Amino acid sequence: MKEESLCLYAGYTPGNGEPRVLPITQSTTFTYASTAEVSKLFDLEAEGFFYTRLGNPTVDAVEKKIAALEGGVGALCTSSGQAANMLAVLNLARSGDHIVSTGSIYGGTFNLFAVTLKRMGIEVTFVDQHASDAEIAVAIRPETKAVFGETLSNPSMDVLDIERLARIAHEHGLPLIVDNTFATPVLCRPLDFGADIVTHSTTKYMDGHAVQMGGVIVDGGRFDWTASPRFPEFVEPDASYHGLVYTQAFGKAAYIVKARVQLMRDMGMCQTPQGAFYINLGLETLPMRMEKHCANALRLAQWLSGQEKVGEVLYPGLASSPCHALAQKYLPKGCSGVVSFTLKGGREAGARFIDALNMISLQVHVADIRTCVLHPASSTHRQLSDEQLVEAGITPGMVRLSVGVEHPDDLLADLRQALDRA
Repeated sequence: MKEESLCLYAGYTPGNGEPRVLPITQSTTFTYASTAEVSKLFDLEAEGFFYTRLGNPTVDAVEKKIAALEGGVGALCTSSGQAANMLAVLNLARSGDHIVSTGSIYGGTFNLFAVTLKRMGIEVTFVDQHASDAEIAVAIRPETKAVFGETLSNPSMDVLDIERLARIAHEHGLPLIVDNTFATPVLCRPLDFGADIVTHSTTKYMDGHAVQMGGVIVDGGRFDWTASPRFPEFVEPDASYHGLVYTQAFGKAAYIVKARVQLMRDMGMCQTPQGAFYINLGLETLPMRMEKHCANALRLAQWLSGQEKVGEVLYPGLASSPCHALAQKYLPKGCSGVVSFTLKGGREAGARFIDALNMISLQVHVADIRTCVLHPASSTHRQLSDEQLVEAGITPGMVRLSVGVEHPDDLLADLRQALDRA
């Protein structure tokens, strides 16, 4: 199936007389006829559901749909995008280990890596994703467990050269994790370009309506965990499951099964059946919405580029963008709906501009059907120092505009009057 059809049909096929729409299985637990059946579930010898923290029919259907859209072997829904990124890393790294990440990433992820993971004994080295192969490779250590980046960075809108980072990672026996939140599988499938693990904040475009928090991890199923001595937990017996070896028992799905039965079991940041139902509703219209988001954003980016009060406009769909060539390769259908730009008047002008908007609202959110705006340096990235802001590709006067699906003429009218007062 093509993506438009997958968004409607993947993950759930109703039988004769069953609901056409994915039903909500609003139950924390499930009953069985014998202790032998339950024992097989707990020993991971049989498929099924016994506790919604580890699996639920509604959540399972959404996981299968997202895995199909990304071209992976399996997926794990989480309570938020932050939880997805944390579990994706913790499934590989423990105290004493190391991760290499691009510096141009979402501020919350930057803080997770630079502060929280450090407290857990996991060091993270941030690199310039546009640096040479040698400069990136020098950051890799014997204890490194993964390379991480974002398809489209938030909010600097850099495009990740996925194939190049995948090659560098693989040359050192490492998997590449790509946060594909802004692109969604409609615009880019990182696994097709060599990435091994994909994460999303489903709170953003996948939901698309600002109603449900969520995240997801997708396993590409192509990384050979047995080929490197860096990943003993995949090839050695797990005492908590009677000596089960993940690569032997689950093959290509070893990574995602381990994430579920170890980390979700113990940390519990699961998605709810009701939440999965809402995310599924968003997924059903994702291709249509992304087409409109991209078209509106490009038109607004082009208009902003011609305004005297506007300095730099960051949108890889523009021919003037330094990432335009990468966007043509990885994002030929469009570059999502997020446009970042700076006002020549700096932080004060940015504040006046935002306060003068009428229809466009100030929100700590992005990737919604309604256009919203944010000043990253004083909100989502407020926890970063000036040096870290620069490393993340953010200036104090940057404005992040998340373009919705309204009529573009109405959006342009609001931007025009607000710029006049900035």
